[in-house]
Amino acid sequence: MATLRDIAAAWLAQEQSAILVEVRAARGSAPREAGTRMLVSAADFAGTVGGGHLEWQAIATARSMLEHAELAPSSQHYPLGPALGQCCGGAVTLGYSRLDASALNAWPDPQPRFELQLYGAGHVGRAIVRALAALHVRVDWIDEREEEFRGDALAPLAPLAGSNAQIRTLCVDAVEAEVRNARPGGFYLVLTHQHALDLRITEAILRRGDFAYLGLIGSKTKRQRFVHRFEQRGIAAESIARMTCPIGVPGITGKEPEVIAAAVVAQLLQVASRAESPQVKESTAPENH
Repeated sequence: MATLRDIAAAWLAQEQSAILVEVRAARGSAPREAGTRMLVSAADFAGTVGGGHLEWQAIATARSMLEHAELAPSSQHYPLGPALGQCCGGAVTLGYSRLDASALNAWPDPQPRFELQLYGAGHVGRAIVRALAALHVRVDWIDEREEEFRGDALAPLAPLAGSNAQIRTLCVDAVEAEVRNARPGGFYLVLTHQHALDLRITEAILRRGDFAYLGLIGSKTKRQRFVHRFEQRGIAAESIARMTCPIGVPGITGKEPEVIAAAVVAQLLQVASRAESPQVKESTAPENH
């Protein structure tokens, strides 16, 4: 699952002539945001600027430039409704330039959508890591059991090598001590193999208090028991109220690890999007155990 920049580097190494297509500006209801990129060669393309007639036109323009050796940078404005018959109603400006070493060196290094400490390398933890692999996120995956991170145990996750996500595995004894190493505004998911360990980790996160998201796997009954413990230990009610348990967006039934992972990753993306756009509404979560 190579990144688009990886593909660009490979095409350059193979001396494959290509055009870099970039969304320079997007206004109104547009399929992709400014900064989105696509690569087009005479016989192939990678990435997407939004699909539909816009993308077909972009590929045709790029290939015409290659065919006629018109490789000087240029741009073109597309009103999506009148010009291309798309119902988005917005407008997009696309830039076209030669894929060369300078373009690769200037390739932006986007910030991850979020940084996550994921506690637990069991079935659900692995399913969540696999679901996150295609996203540009940073994950510290933490477990106290060394055997869960051995080669044979991670073999099903081998395709994650070279994924978009930056995933680091950490095997430590006092896993709750890792909480202090997270950056302010981080995301946390707690789903270990022991309720007592879940309790210690979650308490450390609540006492730190500067989390953007804290998800604890479990049922409403587990939440009630944990809340009672936290109240007894003097943790502020405002902090406890921000804990998400059960985890995952509502309305998704099924307890298979892959189903839970889909619901949880969707919830993480909701929270990350809400930080960028306050208009995104908050939701409650279904039960999970």
